[in-house]
Parts: sequence; structure tokens; C-alpha cells
Amino acid sequence: MRSGIIIIALAWALLAPSVGANTLAIPGHTDFGDTQTMPRRGISMDSVLVDFGEPSQRLGPVGDPPISEWVYGSFRVYFENQTVLHSIDLNTLVMPN
Repeated sequence: MRSGIIIIALAWALLAPSVGANTLAIPGHTDFGDTQTMPRRGISMDSVLVDFGEPSQRLGPVGDPPISEWVYGSFRVYFENQTVLHSIDLNTLVMPN
């Protein structure tokens, strides 16, 4: 019984330093903790309109495949054809000096 407790304690001591959270640092972005809800990749333009309303500005389409940008105050949504490609939260961007 006692040797079992020693083995468990030894195993915990060896594994404990490896247990923990890693932080991923992305250049040009900073973590503000709470992030806003934005359109997720793969949803349609129609779904974005239903969920977020009319954007304050629509830019594009440009290029092949056509890429469009919709402006929503503190975030931007980028579309390829009619599908969300990426959303950017402007509150988390760090501008270079």
C-alpha cells in the first residue's frame, strides 16, 4: 500500500511540470480577453446579413476568385464569392509604430 502511494506521488511529480497551458503569440495581435462575436468561416453572406445586419460599407469584389470586404464598426468580414473566408476583430490588432 505504501509503495503504491510513493509511486503515485513520484508519477505526479514527474508529470506535473508538463501539465499547463501554453500561450500562442500571434504577431500584430494582442489578447484582450473577451472577444466579440463575429461571423465564422464558411457561412454565407445571407447568414451574415441575418445575424449581423447590413454592414456600414461593402468593398469589392476584387480579383479571381472574387474577394469582398464588409465593414462592421470594430470588425471586418472577408468573403470569397458568397462565403466567409475570414473575420478580423480590429480591437485586437496592434499597429506598428
